[in-house]
Amino acid sequence: ASPAQLNQLTHDLQAAATVPLLVSIDQEGGMVNRLKEKYGFPASVSQQFLGQQDDLALTRQYATATAKALASAGINLNLAPVVDLNINPDSPAIGHYERSFGADPELVTRHALAVIGAHHEQGVLCTLKHFPGHGSASTDSHLDIVDVTKTWQESELEPYRAIIAAGEADAILTAHVFS
Repeated sequence: ASPAQLNQLTHDLQAAATVPLLVSIDQEGGMVNRLKEKYGFPASVSQQFLGQQDDLALTRQYATATAKALASAGINLNLAPVVDLNINPDSPAIGHYERSFGADPELVTRHALAVIGAHHEQGVLCTLKHFPGHGSASTDSHLDIVDVTKTWQESELEPYRAIIAAGEADAILTAHVFS
C-alpha cells in the first residue's frame, strides 16, 4: 500500500526471525517494477531505455533511487540487474519487456556494474540473471519449455564473467531454459 506499510512488514518479519532474513524483490525497472509509483515509490525506466541512452550517470541515478527505496523499505536483495544480451529483440521474455541493456556484452556489463554499485552503496545485494542467457530465446519460459540450442551464443556469458571477475556478483539466478 505504501513505503511505510512495506517497511513495517519487513521490520516485523526481521524481528520475528531467528536469523537475519534476505528479503528480495524483482525491481528491475520499466515493466518489471513491483513497487509502483502510484503507491509512493520512485518512478523507473527500463534497462533497455538506459542502455539506449548509454549514460552511466543516468543509469546510476535511477539505480540509486531504486536502491534507496528498497533499503528504506527493508528489502536487502534485488533480483536485478538483468544481464541477458538482447540478441533477439522479439524475445517474449526479455526483448518484449525491455529488460536488457542491449546486445553488446560490454555495454550490458558497464550498466550492470553501475546498478550493482548503486545498490551496494545502499546496503542492497543484487542478483545477476538469467544465467546462462535468456536473451536469444524465441519463447517465454514462464509459459513453455524453452530450448535455446539453436539460438544461444557464447557471448551471453561475457557479462557474468566480467562481473564475477570484478568481484561484484552477489548471487546469480538461473534461467529455466535448456540447450
